[in-house]
Amino acid sequence: MSHLTMKDGTQLFYKDWGNGPPIVLSHCWPLDADAWDAQMLFLLHKGYRVIAHDRRGHGRSSQPWNGHEMDTYADDLATLIGALDLSDATLIGHSAGGGEVTRYVGRHGTERVSKVILISAVPPLMLKTPTNPGGLPIEVFNDLRQKTATQRTQLFRDLAVPFYGYNRPGAQPVQGVIDSFWAAGMMGSIQAEYECIKAFSETDFTDDLNKFNVPTLFIHGSDDQVVPIGNSTLLAAQLTRNSTVKIYPGAPHGLCSTLPHEVNADIFAFLAD
Repeated sequence: MSHLTMKDGTQLFYKDWGNGPPIVLSHCWPLDADAWDAQMLFLLHKGYRVIAHDRRGHGRSSQPWNGHEMDTYADDLATLIGALDLSDATLIGHSAGGGEVTRYVGRHGTERVSKVILISAVPPLMLKTPTNPGGLPIEVFNDLRQKTATQRTQLFRDLAVPFYGYNRPGAQPVQGVIDSFWAAGMMGSIQAEYECIKAFSETDFTDDLNKFNVPTLFIHGSDDQVVPIGNSTLLAAQLTRNSTVKIYPGAPHGLCSTLPHEVNADIFAFLAD
């Protein structure tokens, strides 16, 4: 397994498969790089080099007690991209990973980046504030923190259901997907997962989005119960130059797993454009 040492000594696990134009994928909370399995295999067979890491404190990366905020996540991503000497890379981020990618562009620019894809992503700001009245109230995230701290194992079983839209009429839950969500979540550090809630919910990415200067694709499900589309992608796209929005009617937050063929096709079309 490949690990890369960050400046504070944290060991970041990553996968690096194939040859060709590089694609770097950043995963959602509380999962790890395996959440991208369907996309990585597809893109690898299409001739791309695919790279995905486990965020610090998640998956197979080491579990430092600190650094669980978007600036450090973005700097870790920059360290990985620099160590692999990537150029003309496409960055893809899902949910909190979309925040990580967005903050990367805000802090490190697009010198090494040719395109960005944000899927069910948290920018510009999830939290309800006086200037962001459509956001989710702090009580939503306080409840998530409380359950992470006191009943994490049950939380991940319960959260997987709306995450993948399995609580909707006519949905057909896949037990293996739910089990995988639980297993990946339980691999992570409870401290990292607790602190990451603040990172993805309270970080304002408005200034970062204003710095985007490469083609950007937003993908989002209209029935996202975790990151509602109205206060995320629909606002973020307005702040992002040269952006395209792809809305999946009725799709859930975890659409990379529930609709992999559609997501893969749209990613591939955007890459080829």
